[in-house]
Amino acid sequence: MSLPAPASLAPRPGPAGRSITDLTVSIPTNSAPVPPSTTRPLWRTREFAFYYVVFALVVPLMVYVPVRLSSPTHPNYALYAHRLSPGWLGRQVDNSDPQYRSFRSNLCPLLGLAALYLVPAQLVRHLYPFPLAPASAAAEPSHVHAAASVPPAQPHAPPASPAHPRAVRARVRFLAGAALALLVVLHGVGALKILAILALNYALALAPKGAGRWARAWPAAVIVGNMALLFVNERTDGWRLGSLHAALRTPDVLGGLLPRWHVSFNITMLRIVSFALDVHWQTPAPSDPPTDHRGRTTTSAPVVPSFALYLAYTLYPPLYIAGPIMTYNDFAHQLARPPALAPRARAAYAARVAASLLAMEATLHAMWVVAIKDAGAWDALGPADMCLVGFWNLVVVWLKLLIPWRFFRLWALLDGVDPPENMVRCVANNYSTLGFWRSWHRSYNLWLLRYIYIPLGGGRNVVLSTVLVFTFVALWHDLSFRLLAWGWLVSLFVLPELAARRAVPAHTFGARRWFRHAAAVGGVANIAMMMAANLVGFVVGLDGVARLGAALVGSPGGAAFLVIALACLFVAVQVMREYRAEERRRGIDRKC
Repeated sequence: MSLPAPASLAPRPGPAGRSITDLTVSIPTNSAPVPPSTTRPLWRTREFAFYYVVFALVVPLMVYVPVRLSSPTHPNYALYAHRLSPGWLGRQVDNSDPQYRSFRSNLCPLLGLAALYLVPAQLVRHLYPFPLAPASAAAEPSHVHAAASVPPAQPHAPPASPAHPRAVRARVRFLAGAALALLVVLHGVGALKILAILALNYALALAPKGAGRWARAWPAAVIVGNMALLFVNERTDGWRLGSLHAALRTPDVLGGLLPRWHVSFNITMLRIVSFALDVHWQTPAPSDPPTDHRGRTTTSAPVVPSFALYLAYTLYPPLYIAGPIMTYNDFAHQLARPPALAPRARAAYAARVAASLLAMEATLHAMWVVAIKDAGAWDALGPADMCLVGFWNLVVVWLKLLIPWRFFRLWALLDGVDPPENMVRCVANNYSTLGFWRSWHRSYNLWLLRYIYIPLGGGRNVVLSTVLVFTFVALWHDLSFRLLAWGWLVSLFVLPELAARRAVPAHTFGARRWFRHAAAVGGVANIAMMMAANLVGFVVGLDGVARLGAALVGSPGGAAFLVIALACLFVAVQVMREYRAEERRRGIDRKC
């Protein structure tokens, strides 16, 4: 599922040569150079030789079980056969997930749209050239909390002028024009509704706020107000004019390719908030513009805000539909001083996208787990079968999000913009609850840290900040009890790890022989809780998890499988921890 990371996007400090750690994508926003660790590698010890045997036996079984269940000869086949589609790998394909089906069926049009955009974009660059900045991956000391730091509010501080204003103006005009054209094609009449919302937020963002209570309350007001707008959008089905009067139904028909514009407006709402708060927190820009991600995020934009720039940012075509999410400061800095992105690095990233796409196709052809889950075809399935169907559903969720995010990020890279990577690690390579949420939808995590978690107090008020952040995340995704339950479960499951880190800190006890094994036990508990929470939120819901729990503890066979599964997870966590230790030996600390 992974290929070596593009070298110029993420230079590797530490020992030279290839390493197993190259399998993890590495970019400036997730890689912080640290002094290489001197711990002794465990890869060739007898303990790890035993772990390799466990992997050799268990991983093929984890693949075999769902493949066996995904067969026309299985007794449950008739329950979900109608959800399958003709495939191209000699088997039927489970194309029943609506979110991924939409991306899969529109992949060719998206490729055409990207090409249609990139040709004139390159022409504008050719007509209005300016020197590139140093590569954005140049050994930057990025840290997730430092990247999220919030400066004091100093509205309307004078920004520094870009080094090549004529080229910047041409680029802004092109981006704004392309964004408006894309908006009309996608949403038709809905484009006018989006523009009205954007114009109102733009006017409010630039309105004087003084230095009193209103200035202090503005960050909360802009977030709460735009969240309320999301709920109204949903309740009114995108402000359908026909609901006001029958004579207004005709414009609703002119809805473009994606008439339900409000479904993807959640992403745009995050950019609206970022612009409003980055402008509100604006400080005088330094004479030497930053070239690293942390500096670009925390340093005020070097260009004067304009409505054209605002449209270019909030509606930036490569990232408009699904992200990744860039802050306004970062986008404006890259617009004024484009980062150097080597063609070889972009080609390597394109290979990652292709490899991920092929991995998803192989999975959906070999395992029909989404159809089994959606049809509720649990009859005659044992505890192991149910657990592995749930596990592979989580893998499919990871892939169906990773592929569009990386596709759109690749489009932006080809356009000379370097947005954050959204998925840092494989979903099966996580044992820390905190680390998991730092690597999953990472650009969103960075947005939450900068605009919600840190302003709420961050580590000084960790419990309340965490609960409010995950409540926001659940409501931002969907106003439903299932996702609220997911958000509160995640908040609850973060607390044991936080308590354990304070009670048994690694810097005090990490050298003890028992610490690694105790941490692995904690990692097993984290994995069990994270799987339960995500099964509730994104796969089978509360009822499905209750059914799975009953199957595990309600019979001797289920209990025996649970013990074996937890032992296998213990082995997996030991390998995951050693993988991260190997990263630290190479001077890499991804914080996840």
